[in-house]
Amino acid sequence: MEDKLILVNLSDEEIGTCGKLDAHRRGLLHRAFSIFVFTRNQKTGKCDRLLIQRRAEGKYHSGGKWANSCCSHPRQGESLEEATARRLPEETGISTRDCPLEEAGSFVYRAVFDNGLTEYEYDHVFTGVLSLAGDEAGFVRNPEEADEMLFADLDSICRDVERSPDQYAPWFITALPIAIRNVENR
Repeated sequence: MEDKLILVNLSDEEIGTCGKLDAHRRGLLHRAFSIFVFTRNQKTGKCDRLLIQRRAEGKYHSGGKWANSCCSHPRQGESLEEATARRLPEETGISTRDCPLEEAGSFVYRAVFDNGLTEYEYDHVFTGVLSLAGDEAGFVRNPEEADEMLFADLDSICRDVERSPDQYAPWFITALPIAIRNVENR
């Protein structure tokens, strides 16, 4: 059974539901979330690594592009907190017990893809700092979602996004600074 997306207006008020593929074919504004999982350097106390994924080539859009740790849509009747707690372990194997999440902000974006689909989302950005560090900061890649997943140096990611934005999913470019500002204030 196809997931139903929560359609919203520009104030993020629910206005209905629609099948996932149909919403993307018609370019309807819907609620989404993006999760950024960081690790903290034990010596400096600074969050200096971010878990990123290269989206699976078979995804309905943005296949092969680098993106944040996890992204998805809440289900009808599900809060954002419930949705993020469900989806983070499904995509990464990381529990919100080991990586408590907090909402960092939100934004609306619209991207039209070559395959005729349109992503038009009211995207809520969540951040978490994994309580484990170094080699203990493990994850389990879901092959249906990502072809590759790794902890990358945050400064290197920021430089690469500026140099090669086409290598990244469109929402990632806008959400990344929101996530960074949030963890810098923790």
